[in-house]
Amino acid sequence: MALWRGSACAGLLALAVGCVFLLEPELPGSALRSLWSSLRLGPSPVPPGSLSPEGRLAAAWDALIVQPARRWRRVAVGVNACVDVVLSGVKLLQALGLRPGNGRDHAVLHSRNDLEEAFVHFMGKGAAAERFFSDKEAFHDVAQIASEFPGAQVLLCGPVGPKLHELLDDNVFVPPESLQEVDEFHLILEYQAGEEWGQFKAPHANRFIFSHDLSNGAMNMLEVFVSSLEEFQPDLVVLSGLHMMEGQSKELQRKRLLEVVTSISDIPTGVPVHLELASMTNRELLNSIVHQQVFSAVTSLGLNEQELLFLSQSASGPHASLSSWHGVPDVGMVSDILFWILKEHGRSKSRASDLTRIHFHTLVYHILATVDGHWANQLAAVAAGARVAGTQACATETIDTSRVSLRAPQEFMTSHSEAGSRITLNPNKPVVEWHREGISFYFTPVLVCKDPIRTVGLGDAISAEGLFYSEVYPHF
Repeated sequence: MALWRGSACAGLLALAVGCVFLLEPELPGSALRSLWSSLRLGPSPVPPGSLSPEGRLAAAWDALIVQPARRWRRVAVGVNACVDVVLSGVKLLQALGLRPGNGRDHAVLHSRNDLEEAFVHFMGKGAAAERFFSDKEAFHDVAQIASEFPGAQVLLCGPVGPKLHELLDDNVFVPPESLQEVDEFHLILEYQAGEEWGQFKAPHANRFIFSHDLSNGAMNMLEVFVSSLEEFQPDLVVLSGLHMMEGQSKELQRKRLLEVVTSISDIPTGVPVHLELASMTNRELLNSIVHQQVFSAVTSLGLNEQELLFLSQSASGPHASLSSWHGVPDVGMVSDILFWILKEHGRSKSRASDLTRIHFHTLVYHILATVDGHWANQLAAVAAGARVAGTQACATETIDTSRVSLRAPQEFMTSHSEAGSRITLNPNKPVVEWHREGISFYFTPVLVCKDPIRTVGLGDAISAEGLFYSEVYPHF
């Protein structure tokens, strides 16, 4: 874990990078500023091409995205830290001497062949995924080749080894308890839309992540992180890394989950806690996260379409019989699952849960669902999250309407579990709001980058931007 003195904006920036930082007033160095400059404080100018649906939508967002009345001053971010090595997945497989084969998912990767099969399985779907690589020596051999590969980029993303410590900005203070002798490397294999490997062709640009990360898997820095909060006094705490526990034994998973809940309960009363989920394959672990009071201990969740459906399948929620999404996730089904999570595990008159907010994101649209009476400025928050998806992916300061396309469904139902409403999309009014039994839903399309420069970290950037523009009521 590291302590980073920067503004709240810089704090959410840290989440976008996937790092573990505690923050307060100065932006980080030029490297991070150039990587994440699109997390800006003010509305962007109206882009060219404003008569197109994309231009009208971008202009409407800019009018909607206003600062919350109460802003986060200090944000604590933990506890998943690593060095990310980002490179072309196909080129790495070629460098490893692997040949195109049949795609096949693996819950855990045990060999290079497992890596090749899992990569092409998700590449063929254009879907993001993350897996644990069980063979330490084989992983480090692959990591060595990847880190020396021409064009590979290293991003800061806890446990701080010598490489990560060297990359940290001078404004970052690293407690001695966080230092360790070796770094934890995560390999990010990216692919572009239309890229081919054997018989597989990617329908969308995305990334496949794998690692042999035992430090983050055991959440070694959790107690150090929480113990630092009393002195730091944050307005918001952001947690991630529970998915890394898949590489641990069931006994350790159960033990650490109980300790996670205990640690969260030690966070000062009134400080919201956001939990960012990530790709998982272990249904028992996710079911434990849901039912061992982790969900009820946090205030807000961030997740994508794969994580949402897997959560429902693991905990017997709505539409759990669906094996996978077919194309764009159905808005009504997504809405039903979000409603179920908040009704079953969120705050109510009869339940002492803290959970009151979920930020769902998929390639072509986002939905924010909140329990009424706890959050403000959510129209701006969901619009800001969608806007940053387009700027981050295209690596632009503002939405460039010539490089993005509107691919969200033009019509959709708000529910399939009950008689929902039929919504027709209007680019001039891009945020649609509906209500169901004390829960409000805010939907907006995403302007999808046609030729993305970045795929890694988009989900984190989306959640970060949404949190930045969110306001929690004082009586939380």
